[in-house]
Amino acid sequence: MLSITESYQARFERAWGHLANGHARALAWLLDSPNLLDAASPHWEGKIASFAPAARAWLDALDQDSSALDAALGGKVYTRLGLYAEKLMAFYFEQHRMLVAHGLQVRAARNDTVGEFDFLLDAGAGQAEHWELATKFYLLEGSAPDRFDALLGPNLADSLGAKMRKITGKQLELASHPAAQAVLPRPVVRARALVKGWLFYPKGTFVGMEGIDPGHCRGFWCAQQEVAALPGDAFVILPRMLWLAPVKTPETHRLLSRAALAAVLEGAPMPVLVAAVCEENGYLVEQERGFIVPDDWRARAAARLGS
Repeated sequence: MLSITESYQARFERAWGHLANGHARALAWLLDSPNLLDAASPHWEGKIASFAPAARAWLDALDQDSSALDAALGGKVYTRLGLYAEKLMAFYFEQHRMLVAHGLQVRAARNDTVGEFDFLLDAGAGQAEHWELATKFYLLEGSAPDRFDALLGPNLADSLGAKMRKITGKQLELASHPAAQAVLPRPVVRARALVKGWLFYPKGTFVGMEGIDPGHCRGFWCAQQEVAALPGDAFVILPRMLWLAPVKTPETHRLLSRAALAAVLEGAPMPVLVAAVCEENGYLVEQERGFIVPDDWRARAAARLGS
């Protein structure tokens, strides 16, 4: 568990601030960040993967020579954060001889896809373990019968509750589907979900929840009209593909004062993720992060929870 006096950003910078390669930095976050969900909580019935790899020397070497990772990523420009994270983890599993299969599709018929195994990992004795990977970002607003439903996606299209019901009730059951037997290279003895991400709380608040890892990565959210009250006066806007690891970027990145941030975001129709930064040795280093949401977002979130 993180100490209450140290942010995750500070811990990450101390451990991984020397990494210069952006892909290595993102992979370090995937491997080293706390789980979003508490794997020991009885709520999840043992379906949450816990992962603590000893990868420091390997990541340091990867930072020095990323050619193998670059080849695995294929040089494409990724626009889907989940797919990018999945490719990074597939590279790690393959390099550490854990990977049996990645992205294995199951079809009941030629045009009827039942589902897809994110990862089949070596479980020994000719068996495999099925892992689903999720990298998610949710904002806490209000309450709901299922408390995890009150953790909403920035665009209000989903919730942590809905996501986990889909993962545990459908995706982790894929190996039991009759059509899976024809494609599985090994018997699956266990299925679990590796859930990484950040949770965001109304500015100035934090409420611990049973089932959520106490040390999870977290930030704040506030409405556009509340930006003037934010502490600090140095911010950068984070494009989606930089949402994983705490950001560290050269000073050439567009730096915004609090007033400039408010002006840029005024009237923005969708939530925007920003990082409060400080200058360190020619870099802008993340200190805190948060979503700035449209002024009507809270009302729309309440309507969604009440529907």
